[in-house]
Amino acid sequence: MLKCRTVWKKLAPLARTSSTLCRQNVRKAGLNNGRIPTHVPTAHMSSGLPGGGGDNLKYALLVGAASIGGVAYAYHTMKGDQQRYQARITELSSRSQKAAAKESVTPIQPQPPAVETTETKATTEPKPEAAPSSQEPSPPASGTEAVATSETTELPPAVGSTPASLKLPSHAPYLLIGGGTASFAAARSIRARDPGAKVLIVTDEPDLPYMRPPLSKELWFSDDPSVTETLRFKQWNGKERSIYFQPPSFYINPEELDSVENGGVAVLTGKKVVHMDVRGNKVKLDDDTEISYDKCLIATGGVPRNLQVIERAGEEVMKRTTLFRKIEDFRSLDKVSRNVKSITIIGGGFLGSELACALGRRSTESDLEVIQMFPEKGNMGKVLPEYLSNWTTEKVKKEGVKVLSEALVKSVTYKDDKLEIHLKDGRLVKTDHIVTAVGLEPNVDLAKSGGLEVDSDFGGYRVNAELQARSNIWVAGDAACFYDIRLGRRRVEHHDHAVVSGRLAGENMTGASKPYWHQSMFWSDLGPDVGYEAIGIVDSSLPTVGVFAKATAKDTPKAATEESGTGIRSESETEDTATSAVASVTPAPVVENKDDYGKGVIFYLRDKVVVGIILWNVFNRMPVARKIIKDGEEHADLNEVAKLFNIHED
Repeated sequence: MLKCRTVWKKLAPLARTSSTLCRQNVRKAGLNNGRIPTHVPTAHMSSGLPGGGGDNLKYALLVGAASIGGVAYAYHTMKGDQQRYQARITELSSRSQKAAAKESVTPIQPQPPAVETTETKATTEPKPEAAPSSQEPSPPASGTEAVATSETTELPPAVGSTPASLKLPSHAPYLLIGGGTASFAAARSIRARDPGAKVLIVTDEPDLPYMRPPLSKELWFSDDPSVTETLRFKQWNGKERSIYFQPPSFYINPEELDSVENGGVAVLTGKKVVHMDVRGNKVKLDDDTEISYDKCLIATGGVPRNLQVIERAGEEVMKRTTLFRKIEDFRSLDKVSRNVKSITIIGGGFLGSELACALGRRSTESDLEVIQMFPEKGNMGKVLPEYLSNWTTEKVKKEGVKVLSEALVKSVTYKDDKLEIHLKDGRLVKTDHIVTAVGLEPNVDLAKSGGLEVDSDFGGYRVNAELQARSNIWVAGDAACFYDIRLGRRRVEHHDHAVVSGRLAGENMTGASKPYWHQSMFWSDLGPDVGYEAIGIVDSSLPTVGVFAKATAKDTPKAATEESGTGIRSESETEDTATSAVASVTPAPVVENKDDYGKGVIFYLRDKVVVGIILWNVFNRMPVARKIIKDGEEHADLNEVAKLFNIHED
């Protein structure tokens, strides 16, 4: 039936043309010979009679030839159409088989799902050799492809790298290298100032942007046995939240970046930028993919330092050593802590002290031995004045931690299924696992290829007050050595600085041209009962003045977050509240070297000017501290300044 209908469509125009020509010739013959009636039966047209019969004969021959030609043409066309039809059917069948075979042997590579799921189909269907004709419908997606699309959108964030089959964008107006806090803050800032901006974040981690502080704080105090998978935790105020800044639906798929109408933020996970071509405004990834950009942010953060004695100790020691930084490090250490008898933390700074307290709490519920060692006299010895460092050390001990101060590691060996840590003073510590928390090394791998300057004193990319390294390159976060117009050149490794510097870099990438002046803060919690917030330069080698008062039940990190409603305390602070601070009328006695430092303010001085402030169990007063440092004035009596923080009010 299909073939007959096709033949008829081909022959119908020819038949109509032949009929018309016949009628016209009959009329012509009737006019030339009056003896022949105008309307002659068709059978007489080819009689060959004199008086017009010759013309009819010629016409008959012409029609016959045309008919034979038409039949031949129709046959040839029909045969060609049939061959093309069969070829098309074979091509479509082969394509479906290849796609199904690929789905059956290749596992679905998880990735940050896009808002729309239709684009995911492109990652599983091979590209056809030629586009189908507009008259031919495209083949429907196979059932395998449909299932894959649905499953991809339901995957939790940060569980795999970007599939290699993705069609990566060749150009990104805003390219952000690094997937940490600074990058996310910059992306949000760019979109706020340029709502149609197209932002691409490239990160070598398999995860979407997330906050790091809970990795050493709240996550360890969760009662959820599946916390290592969900990465959800309860803040000190009892509210639950995820470690991720935004759910997967917030982001668009990288392959949609070129076509999305209103712009958006795409995250390319599991990819590392290995080369920068500053003159050509493009970068190269570790798979040789090149991406050009208009403006670029470097927010590569840093990598944890290790002790050389551990690096030289051999494979068995390295296998039993954790360098704590990422989600996978948290998961790994959590597993280790449930399967060993002893863990030793080397380092007395923020990270080391927080992990010591977290694991110390866990040791009270099990037979886990937690040891913390550091070269200083007390915990946080490089930051806190000595008397407060000593008090903190006692606090950590009460959490179930065995603290070894003034401990310099000489060597580490593996013997009889134990790690033996030999100290320079002759002490020997046997343990099952080591956590090294001795600082961060800024990641400046792109400096050489990009021709960017690295600061010789502080490390990190050297940038100006606008966080700019070159005309269209900015740096933010841990990797930035910036010029602070109030305190001079600095490099800061804290969450709030990543937020502040990322936000400022994003604004400047959209043309704001703002200098760095909004002092970032940082905080540390030694469990839910003791915490402090700091701003500026806090160095125990500087002169300090401390003003303390008796603490109440509300002077704890837990109570502070219950009042403010946020666990990441820097999220709730604003600069405007500093201008309305009112000093307390209560006298402010100076408390020095007391056994109980409930709450207070510690001022750090340089040339009689306050350059740093620590608020000890004093919360939601950071804007006041920021304004004091911003003003940069000398103060005759810091007791009067302490009144601004209302520490003597119940």
